[in-house]
Amino acid sequence: MEQNLLKRATDFLESIGIKVFYQSLKEDTFLPGLAIDKGCIYIDLDKLKQPGDILHEAGHIAVVPAIERTGLTADTIGSRKENIAEEMMAIAWSYAACKYLEIDPYFVFHEEGYNGGGNYIADQFNQGSYFGVPMLQYVGMTAEAKMSAKLNMPAYPAMSKWLRE
Repeated sequence: MEQNLLKRATDFLESIGIKVFYQSLKEDTFLPGLAIDKGCIYIDLDKLKQPGDILHEAGHIAVVPAIERTGLTADTIGSRKENIAEEMMAIAWSYAACKYLEIDPYFVFHEEGYNGGGNYIADQFNQGSYFGVPMLQYVGMTAEAKMSAKLNMPAYPAMSKWLRE
């Protein structure tokens, strides 16, 4: 089952322009079996513990301005000037991706993730209590429900675009 979800997620990422490569990762990574380098995702299937983490990592790539995307690595994500906003955007983006792909959000927001708060985040988003959406709206990727018609954009969790310009 998880292999099917992994394939669905990686096919989606490739379709929106986020390159995915499968290869052995020599060093330990922040998330086991996953690395970001030059705006691409690298997956080591032998070390991968949580396949849903791929969508969250892709969210980091997606919300970074296009001009900065190719310089993004796992090491630079946390040191970016807008890293806190981008983290919230990546969370909201990955939830939207789950909804779009018809994948249970607990695939990404598992109990081991987000310092043990993954399930809580999924619970809140499932109840419509979102965060990060105003920032996605600000960069033109989606709109809050109350602003959707005014901005002529789909209401979150639908996305008008998957990659930030």
